Amino acid sequence: MTDGARQRSSIRRALSHRNFAIFEAGLLPHYLTGWIQRVGAGWLAWELTESPAWLGVIAAADLAPMLVLAPLAGAWTDRVNPLPLIRLAQAMIVVQAVAMSALTYAGWMSIEMLLALTIFVGCIYPFHSSARQSIIPATIAREDFAPAVALDSASFHSTRFVGPAIAALIIPLYDVQGTFVAHIFGSAICLISLLLLRLKPPDRSQARGRNLLAQVVDSMAYATRHNGLRPILLLLTFASVCVRPLQDMLPGFAGDVFQGGARELAWMSSSVGVGAMIGAFYIAWRGGLAGLTRITMIGYAGSGLAALAFVATQNIWIGLLGCAGIGFFLNIMSTSTQALMQLATDDAMRGRVMSLYLVIYRGMPAAGALLIGFISSLFGLRIAGALVALVSLAFLLTILPKQAAIAASFEHPPRRPQT
Repeated sequence: MTDGARQRSSIRRALSHRNFAIFEAGLLPHYLTGWIQRVGAGWLAWELTESPAWLGVIAAADLAPMLVLAPLAGAWTDRVNPLPLIRLAQAMIVVQAVAMSALTYAGWMSIEMLLALTIFVGCIYPFHSSARQSIIPATIAREDFAPAVALDSASFHSTRFVGPAIAALIIPLYDVQGTFVAHIFGSAICLISLLLLRLKPPDRSQARGRNLLAQVVDSMAYATRHNGLRPILLLLTFASVCVRPLQDMLPGFAGDVFQGGARELAWMSSSVGVGAMIGAFYIAWRGGLAGLTRITMIGYAGSGLAALAFVATQNIWIGLLGCAGIGFFLNIMSTSTQALMQLATDDAMRGRVMSLYLVIYRGMPAAGALLIGFISSLFGLRIAGALVALVSLAFLLTILPKQAAIAASFEHPPRRPQT
């Protein structure tokens, strides 16, 4: 079998698992309408305030709960059956979308109300994401896991391309409340798919005998002792603080730097999604574990360079290319990191260790958004973006000499640390 045929076969095998196919089919409309709502909420925040600082606050409110709750959510997921947990979380996401739509339609929405609803759903997602990370391995054979993770990422980022484009059509016709209505339907479809899953409940007897906080500490110690997890998580942290928050500042770039509106915002968000989708399909296409550490490094460096290109221009077309580059390189880095972490982690620790990924990749951008928003209020968005991108690239120089050792610990792992 040729390499290309083997790679195509790995994708087909992943999709042949019934539970995985149902799971992903339900997540797809949730992802799609989530991006539609995200664009609508971002534009609503900009319309209400025209303030980059408020954009940073709203982005932080969405992401900051992950910093506090993800470790606890991961430990809790390791103690319970994750399937009922994600069903409950999904139902609460539907409730939040209903509230967003109703308040906006009634004309009662304010920036404070938007902030409160954003915090609410931000507190739900740590449990939703942690449960999702734990469910994926239960729906797939181990040998098909790397392409399965990449396909999940491809679903997420393909909708990141389509979702903003649809939002750009919805907002002129139905205003931002139309984006919230779309998310009601998409999230409800996902909830139905979760009800159709039939998974064997995991054995959680060992985890239940331990203190919840002690389990959180165990996961941090496990990651700290692992020669690959430690530097990879540091890279992920710097990318999440310095580069990824630029995506949450796109409404400000659309309105202030490129002198545009909702259309330009949708273009930029879609460009990020196109790049990310291509990156995810590339990881799914290549399959396997070998070389993922090198791809992680390339993705990290490329994301910083693409961010510099984006903030250096006031030409919308060059800016769109920069957005696509940010999406592509960030996604090949994050998808490779996620696959390496999943495969290198003991089953009993997976929920907690993957919660660290969620804390960093979903939570740390909150700190970055606040930082960029503050610097932008003093010096402007372009200078703020350039500063954080340069910091990101500078940190890479401290990790590159360790690349071979990191790759060996993941791709040819020694005996795993014991807890």
